[in-house]
Amino acid sequence: MSEGAGAFAHLAFAVILGNNPGHSTSDQISGGQMAKRDYYEILGVSKSCTERELKVAFRRMAKKYHPDANRDDPEAEQRFKEVAEAYEVLKDPQKRAAYDRFGHAAFENGGGGGPGGPFGGGFGPDFGASMSDIFEEMFGDFMGGGRGRGGGSRAARGSDLRYNLEITLPEACFGKTARIKLPTAVACESCGGSGAKEGSSPRTCPTCHGHGSVRAQSGFFTVERTCPSCHGQGQVISDPCEACGGSGRVTRERTLQVKIPAGVEDGTRIRLAGEGEAGLRGGPAGDLYIFLSIKPHQFFQRDGADLFCRIPISMTKAALGGEIEAPTIEGKKARVHIPEGTQTGRQFRLKGLGMPVLNSSRKGDLYIQVDVETPVNLSMRQKELLREFEQEARDNSPKSEGFFAKAKKFWESLSE
Repeated sequence: MSEGAGAFAHLAFAVILGNNPGHSTSDQISGGQMAKRDYYEILGVSKSCTERELKVAFRRMAKKYHPDANRDDPEAEQRFKEVAEAYEVLKDPQKRAAYDRFGHAAFENGGGGGPGGPFGGGFGPDFGASMSDIFEEMFGDFMGGGRGRGGGSRAARGSDLRYNLEITLPEACFGKTARIKLPTAVACESCGGSGAKEGSSPRTCPTCHGHGSVRAQSGFFTVERTCPSCHGQGQVISDPCEACGGSGRVTRERTLQVKIPAGVEDGTRIRLAGEGEAGLRGGPAGDLYIFLSIKPHQFFQRDGADLFCRIPISMTKAALGGEIEAPTIEGKKARVHIPEGTQTGRQFRLKGLGMPVLNSSRKGDLYIQVDVETPVNLSMRQKELLREFEQEARDNSPKSEGFFAKAKKFWESLSE
């Protein structure tokens, strides 16, 4: 169990023991006496439940009634004590057998041993250690535990690494294989990652005997901390490797090839398992995460699998109609027919010319949006022609004529 889990268990012991460490818990509620509830009923399991089912039920009930999660419920702490006591008995095969045969009487004074006996009333002197095991079962994996009581070294896993890679929109469309270079910790070649000099090997830590942690017990309380000699490794190195200083890893620049699939989007994360930092003293390597960002394109804006391109056209092209050539993401040309009287903002859809959908055979569309451009820097002759056109124009601008007709009525209504 890690140092954090040990501290949590220490706090939990105080909650469970309360102010009556020498007495059973489930028979005292608010200072009064009442008959004990059945242990199986407390945990919500049947008498034929397996060890696995028992452990799952305990975790569920302990989390449900933990005092920190039920600060407004005065009965939660008592329920939490009942759950802990029930599991303390039923998880032990001998105690469970005695309970199944004699019930609570198996643990009363004279019913199978005194308070300090194997089935003594309440909790015996080993209660602190047994509850440490319980909380390691509950929180060991979450708090960084997972090392068994049998000892042995615990090689530390290497850190995960992040690499930011910028690609172009066409590369995101068609995919590519990118070569990246990154400095990272790799296993030391001289010692093979063990951290010990060639010809020697790590030895079991004499302080913790390979557990990686040490316990200190005072009465009912047991506190577990990281071993100060081996720093949680369970092993010590008397003759460290000169190349890596005993860490089992050195820093090197690595070159990797990363396959970018077609259709990736901005912010896509690619995981390369085991390509992160090497573990300490032969521990497993971490992972490498490639975070993709896509450069802005000079023509296209992306929305999912669809692409959008704004193309300016002349006023005469919009009025008379015609054809224009639009660029595509493949670098080709697509002809777009512009009908007479096309207005600014009109979109034309080119099916299947967008981006591919990741891990699919489908493709998005390309939308061409036209912007009608007003001519500038007119010559005298051009201005004359436009004035002649304006004089001859009749019903050629229905939207503007309709707007100003409504505005005229609006102003007239205000003057009445």
